[in-house]
Amino acid sequence: MIYICIPAHNEERTIGVLLWKIRKVMREFGRDYEVLVLDDGSTDGTATVLDRYRNVLPLRVLKEEHRGGYPGAVQRLLREALDRTSYPKRDAAVLLQADFSESPDYIVPLLKALEGGADIVAGVVEENGRSAPNGHPAPRAVRVVRRMAPWVLGKAYDGAPVSDPLSGFRAYRLIVLKKALAEFRGRPFLTTEGWASNVELLGLVAPHARRIAEAPLTLRYDVDGRPSRFSAVRTLRGLLRVRRERWESHAREGKQ
Repeated sequence: MIYICIPAHNEERTIGVLLWKIRKVMREFGRDYEVLVLDDGSTDGTATVLDRYRNVLPLRVLKEEHRGGYPGAVQRLLREALDRTSYPKRDAAVLLQADFSESPDYIVPLLKALEGGADIVAGVVEENGRSAPNGHPAPRAVRVVRRMAPWVLGKAYDGAPVSDPLSGFRAYRLIVLKKALAEFRGRPFLTTEGWASNVELLGLVAPHARRIAEAPLTLRYDVDGRPSRFSAVRTLRGLLRVRRERWESHAREGKQ
């Protein structure tokens, strides 16, 4: 079973098209799947759009009355996938954005790499996110953070097991997530926002993976959805926090 996990907050303009595309891609790929969407306190028509698709594809909608943010949504979705699986060594979770910046077409290469023996498959943004083939450039804030991230993270970036630790578009074999999250016993395991939480999650899960693979990904910036919520300042602060926590963790390990 493939659990496609989608955090959603005020995504009424893109979530329906995204679900329809997922249906098409997964039907052609021919694997059992379930879409898990967390409606994270949406105040627009996201819930109404989701209701239209409940009978069209295998869809389970989780609901938060008040917005908890991206890391909270990711945590609830991944834990939901773990609760629902009967075969964690075989089943997988894929994280996907609701704004259609990540096309469902890229799910298939991730899953094929898992079937080839990888435990984690990370999407790697081509051309470092600077532009897409359709000619729509990445927002300036995104370009700035991608240039600065290696410097901000320092050794935490250079030591990452993938070439693009900022990308959240990944597939995880559920047994690896189960091992990584066992020590948290229901406590939060992500403490930073946005891209920083993607780095944080990778750091938690990677030590439990036997093999990590990569798959190319081109982001779309031409979709007429909601305004971008990306903040360069907030993201860089989060990356600094990840770097500091890595240092503190290594220091504690050195004393043991």
